[in-house]
Amino acid sequence: MKTLHYPAWGTLEISEEDQPKPATDEVVLKVAACGICGSELETFKNRSQRRTPPLVMGHEFCGIIAEIGSNVPDREIGDPVVSNSVVSCGTCRCCARGSTHLCTDRQIFGMHRPGAFAEYISVPEQCLIDWPEGLPAESACLAEPLANGIHVANIVSRTEPKTTLIFGAGPIGLMCQQAIQVKIGGTIIVVDLVSDRLEIAALLGANQIVNASQEDIVEFVNDMTYGEGVDLVIDSAGNQTTKQQSLSVCRAGGAVVWIGLLENAVKLDSYDVTLAEKTIFGSYAASLSELRDAVNLLSSGLVDTKRWLQSFPLERGVEAFQRMLAAQGMDIKAVLIP
Repeated sequence: MKTLHYPAWGTLEISEEDQPKPATDEVVLKVAACGICGSELETFKNRSQRRTPPLVMGHEFCGIIAEIGSNVPDREIGDPVVSNSVVSCGTCRCCARGSTHLCTDRQIFGMHRPGAFAEYISVPEQCLIDWPEGLPAESACLAEPLANGIHVANIVSRTEPKTTLIFGAGPIGLMCQQAIQVKIGGTIIVVDLVSDRLEIAALLGANQIVNASQEDIVEFVNDMTYGEGVDLVIDSAGNQTTKQQSLSVCRAGGAVVWIGLLENAVKLDSYDVTLAEKTIFGSYAASLSELRDAVNLLSSGLVDTKRWLQSFPLERGVEAFQRMLAAQGMDIKAVLIP
């Protein structure tokens, strides 16, 4: 089978691999579509140890069941399904608490086990949910990043924010924006450096867009809120500047969510957290129930992916990867179609 292979640091290539066989509790999917995630772009660009080559990446995917393991009683060949990105152990304390996405022995497709930048992939049945009829593959595979946005909304729902600022109008930022719009509402401000991405955020319903290359974000928020700050800040960019600014523009008693993973070590003013009673949430992945919620929202049309994604055949995977790394114009999100 064909794969988009990551054989060594700084290298991607189309290669031939053996088609996988399912373990007893697994199925083999014929991959219908797989999105390229920003975390994979960051991994490749910065040679992150989180994904060490040789590897086939890809964790945002849907497909058709092509083969079934001997201990999978409730699935049939030909079933269309969407997969979660996380394989949980089911027995650790996190799993026992219901936080399967935080499983201490978790495996991630395209990180700890072969991913879906391929024609076929072997998947534990526990990761799968039904793929509804009528939902295009290009949208169905994006249920996983949308579930990340829904997870953010669920984390902060008890804070009842009326104003939300989102750093980054890339795929995760846009998914967080739409999840907040559907789940919580209120005024949403989206900040980015690229005007084309901000225009998409506006089309998707952002109340205000701000180009950080042209405006001082802290000053803008202070002017807008009469010096108070916003209720909620979501940092999907994940660099040192946005993490620092996320605290600066958050009001006293407000909340900040860090979901972006671009940079790790950052310098922060801890007094700004303690003395103002600001809450910082980390957000990672999503539960299977949140993945179902994401599929339902995509099927209902309440979440839009069509205006900001591009599809590429798997054979053009290297080109797609390089274009998303360059992030010029409307190159926001790529989906590979085997």
